[in-house]
Amino acid sequence: MVYTPRSARHGALLAGTVAVLGLLTACGNGQDVHSNPPTTVSGTAAPATDTAKNPTSAPSTEASAGTGAASSTAPRATASSGGGTTPAAGSRCHTSELRASVGRNDPGAGQENFPVVLTNGSARTCTLRGYPGAAFVNGSGTQLGPDPKREPGSPATVTLKPGQSAWAGLTFSNPQISGAETAAPAALLVTPPDERDHLTVAWAGGAVPVSGNSSSVSLTVLSPGTGP
Repeated sequence: MVYTPRSARHGALLAGTVAVLGLLTACGNGQDVHSNPPTTVSGTAAPATDTAKNPTSAPSTEASAGTGAASSTAPRATASSGGGTTPAAGSRCHTSELRASVGRNDPGAGQENFPVVLTNGSARTCTLRGYPGAAFVNGSGTQLGPDPKREPGSPATVTLKPGQSAWAGLTFSNPQISGAETAAPAALLVTPPDERDHLTVAWAGGAVPVSGNSSSVSLTVLSPGTGP
């Protein structure tokens, strides 16, 4: 048996203890030289999102019920069938919504009296108020005689449902009695109140006064109906 001095045994024991502690420290710090590096696996899945903690992190688009279209907060506009803005019900009648006609002559006391009729041809209710404009023209569109004068009257708003009419009296003295110079118009141009565009009506009422004595033509305010 080999005798080992006590000091040598103590040094060997201390060295072994230090080695064990170093090994444990290395393991605790994760310094494992034998561990493999992470492996990346390809795939198509998107990163997972914890929507319970962050519900706005994964927005989605839902279909609107009954439409099949994606819901949106953007305002929606509705276009009219003509591509423009549809007039509100009860506003004034526009030329494009009206039809014009001239009724049968109702002569009396040397006067010729024709009802000028405006009919609502639109699908909405609209109004007329005041005097229409009128002018006789020949076949080339040249005006014959001066503009008609306005008979005194109290304008009232006439409400026209679709298909309803309003009329104004067109009056002049019989040229054969008054001796005024005459012309045979091809048409009467009728302009609704507060409008610029006119409607053209073929004139079948014979000669009209255009100059000279008693050549004035007059118009009355619009009233409901198609004539007196």
